[in-house]
Amino acid sequence: MGETMKIGIMTMEQYKNRTIAVAAGRYAPGRNEPKVWFPSIESALQVLSSKNQDLLRIIVEKKPDSLTELADMTGRSKSNLSRTLKTMERYGIIDIIRESRRIIPLPKAKRFQIDIQLTAPQHQGRVATPKKA
Repeated sequence: MGETMKIGIMTMEQYKNRTIAVAAGRYAPGRNEPKVWFPSIESALQVLSSKNQDLLRIIVEKKPDSLTELADMTGRSKSNLSRTLKTMERYGIIDIIRESRRIIPLPKAKRFQIDIQLTAPQHQGRVATPKKA
């Protein structure tokens, strides 16, 4: 688990253009660029709400080894936790290990830093140079 995860805010259009540029080799993301992107600050704040920060804190500190144990620790229903964890997994905030019939959440960071992109990040990474034949 890393200490700090950088989270970026970028519109879907910007993210799509960035992804196409990366795939085409026209843009290489910089080392300090976010690895996790949200389409709006509102969506980031929803996933990282105070309630979900408490959930992540419990996962980091108590290391539950199943969804049932996490439900007991938090007082939240398993179905609610399952939805929340799947959303966090989709955004890359946690990994979910599926072992037999158990679901084990593993956080990827203890801290989050938000980087808001007002324009496409054309100059933050490096422009890929064509390879010589």
